[in-house]
Amino acid sequence: MKTHLSPRDLALTLAVVALWGYTFVPIKVALEEVPPFALAALRFFFAAVPMVFFVRPPAMPWTSVLAYGVAIGVCQFGLLFLGIKLGMPAGLSSLVIQTQVFFTIGLAVAFAGDTLRRHNLVGAAIAAAGMIVLAAYKMAGGLTGTLVGFALVVGAAFAWAVGNIIAKRGAGEHGADMFALTVWSSLVPPLPLAVLAFVFEGGAGVVHTVASMSLLAWGRVLL
Repeated sequence: MKTHLSPRDLALTLAVVALWGYTFVPIKVALEEVPPFALAALRFFFAAVPMVFFVRPPAMPWTSVLAYGVAIGVCQFGLLFLGIKLGMPAGLSSLVIQTQVFFTIGLAVAFAGDTLRRHNLVGAAIAAAGMIVLAAYKMAGGLTGTLVGFALVVGAAFAWAVGNIIAKRGAGEHGADMFALTVWSSLVPPLPLAVLAFVFEGGAGVVHTVASMSLLAWGRVLL
């Protein structure tokens, strides 16, 4: 049985980590010009369109696709963007949201039939220690966040964990394609996020904000 990552798998893993970390930079820049819910709505709209015309729907119940879209699109990214807007630094947010690992482990044991083994606990402890060291280093350098921003990002991490469990069930029970799930579930968040933007971010004024966005902001939406 394969017990280690191949060079190719390791390179792909590191590429994903680098891209995920970089996305917090354009998010922070875009939030200086665009309200958080409006920004999230735009990003998910363009994640879905035009890809839905070229990708087949995932082989799983539509209720699961909807639930995944709400958990990841509305809750995870809605709360993450709002938390950053309300004072959480982008770098610190990228660390705090990784607490989703621990939420995912707990939810998987409670609802997905997973069993915790010694190496799981050791790995989780090492990951937690690494996150604490990095967070302490950033805070020692003067990087701090607001309490409400921190709570919102932790809430985003929990929503991410819920999405992970939904995706795990979709892949395990139905053999669903995760790329297809990502594309089609991205159709779910734009409307509820747009409603939240209208209600909490200026009513009709948010439409004017989007219409007058700079090219830089549009570039950050598409990244």
